[in-house]
Amino acid sequence: MENLFDVSGRVAVVTGGSGVLGSNISEGLLKAGAKVAVIGAHPDHVEKVVERLRQTGGEVEGFTCNVLDMDSLRKVKDEVLARWGRVDILVNAAGGNIPGGTLTESQHVFDMKVEDLNKVLDLNLNGTVYPCLVFGEVMAAQKSGSIVNVSSMAACEAITRVPGYSMAKSAVENFTRWMAQEMALKFSEKIRVNAIAPGFFIGNQNRAVLINPDGSLTERSRKVIAKTPMRRFGDISELNGAVQFLCSEAASFITGVTLPVDGGFSSFSGV
Repeated sequence: MENLFDVSGRVAVVTGGSGVLGSNISEGLLKAGAKVAVIGAHPDHVEKVVERLRQTGGEVEGFTCNVLDMDSLRKVKDEVLARWGRVDILVNAAGGNIPGGTLTESQHVFDMKVEDLNKVLDLNLNGTVYPCLVFGEVMAAQKSGSIVNVSSMAACEAITRVPGYSMAKSAVENFTRWMAQEMALKFSEKIRVNAIAPGFFIGNQNRAVLINPDGSLTERSRKVIAKTPMRRFGDISELNGAVQFLCSEAASFITGVTLPVDGGFSSFSGV
């Protein structure tokens, strides 16, 4: 039974791998025996994360890359292939919001800056699409592979104050379904494309809106907890099992789905 979930020896590429979400997923894959290529936008961040990840004893390499630059992605692809000869797993964890893309409590939709909206849409949507095109082509040639994109609760619920992020993640889910059928129909049924939709985890990007300076929960946090049947925020490590499952043979007949990892948030009306 354990062999069903085995990803040991597989080569994984993790975009956004120097961030909180991506580095956590990278660590989980390393501990499961995969070889991991960590992609990040800032060389100093990549170096620090890779140094920490090497303490797991696994094979890991860091690459500085702009996920919105196809040439930059192709360069990393070539380096990964030169090092390990294949790409079995792609996790698209690059994304997130920016201050200008999040409305304050006193703002409304007409206060939104279009240029910031476009940046958020570009990073979260094209920052997923472009790596799928570059590394997915390797999988098409191999006739095997697993892609895991990262969606959000903002894709399935109309969550206030994050319009651009919500739109982009909704598009990521649609693209996941489209890419899944494209790869299976035209290349191989052994290439699967799925997504995870994390619930609410406290990280650097959302800490200010979820936690007050004194450590207490904000009003927004209390609303989140009230709509989460488990009555707590998630621990970032709780995403790792879902990712490993989707990348393993245990999910061999699963493609085109988005798996919520949310403590029940998406299934609960609040009543």
